[in-house]
Amino acid sequence: MERTKRQKRNGAEVFRITGARMSLAEDVRGRQRRYVISMIIRTLSVIATVLLWNVQRPVAIVTLVAGALLPYVAVVIANAGRESAPSLPSHFIPAPVLPALEAGNLRKSSDQS
Repeated sequence: MERTKRQKRNGAEVFRITGARMSLAEDVRGRQRRYVISMIIRTLSVIATVLLWNVQRPVAIVTLVAGALLPYVAVVIANAGRESAPSLPSHFIPAPVLPALEAGNLRKSSDQS
């Protein structure tokens, strides 16, 4: 995820996120589109098998095998997981580590009270 910093007119910082993940609705829509396209290709291959069976049997067998394997391939493609979460920005600055009190300083402050 890449973030860029901009200044508004009133001086407030504005961050623009350019590497955000696509929304869940867009992801589902894309999966459905890929599945429908695969099933249309399968339907066309089955129709080609019927039309070519007595004309070009070797081609008809190839289209039959394609029609038999495409449902499995379509489901695997449609069920492919969402994209991986983007990593932290390259200019991410971790919180500073605060130094701990030394034991000697602790005794001095307790002796004074």
